Amino acid sequence: MHIDPQLTSHQDNYKLLTNIVVPRPIAWVTSQNSEGIVNLAPFSFFNAIGSDPLYIIISIGRKDNGSMKDTANNIIENGEFAVNLVTEDLINAMNISAANFPSGESELTAVGLHATKSKRIKVPIVTESQASLECVLHSQQPLGAYTLFIGQVVMFHVDDNLLSDRLHISGFAPIGRMGSPAYYCRTSERFEAPRISYENWQSEHANYVPLANA
Repeated sequence: MHIDPQLTSHQDNYKLLTNIVVPRPIAWVTSQNSEGIVNLAPFSFFNAIGSDPLYIIISIGRKDNGSMKDTANNIIENGEFAVNLVTEDLINAMNISAANFPSGESELTAVGLHATKSKRIKVPIVTESQASLECVLHSQQPLGAYTLFIGQVVMFHVDDNLLSDRLHISGFAPIGRMGSPAYYCRTSERFEAPRISYENWQSEHANYVPLANA
């Protein structure tokens, strides 16, 4: 079946895209307004895009009335934010924080979680999160109904129990977003597929005959 996005609604296009591009990591973003109120909200249009420098991206849509969400306003105003990763024990709190809270009410407080002071930025991280990233705003770009934020990671926070030799992380299993209406996945089941060089592939497949030519 071929589906032309120009012939379908924005809602259907969103449904198709978010159910096909899966799983997506969840950026549980803490930001702070000028009055010091900490906002906490999850976004699944999120990923890492570079390691030198360390860059991540988050795409934040607008409210139903067309205005910017609190997270976007806070990032633009203060130029900093933190990304907290969501493990299964935090799924209920994350789900509640996605509700349309009034701007003057902190989702962090409402869901009974705690703030830990960051090292490089004024915005705190979520104490209960096993891994968090302190970020400063590199740039922003309007993308239709969304605003794309590129953040530079200036500090990692990782639970000591997850770290092994040479900064390898093990036992970390954040949840992933699978699509609408409200599907998620676990990342606790994994397999390994070591990367192979072209030279090794040639030597191991010297007698390989493509099926189409067999």
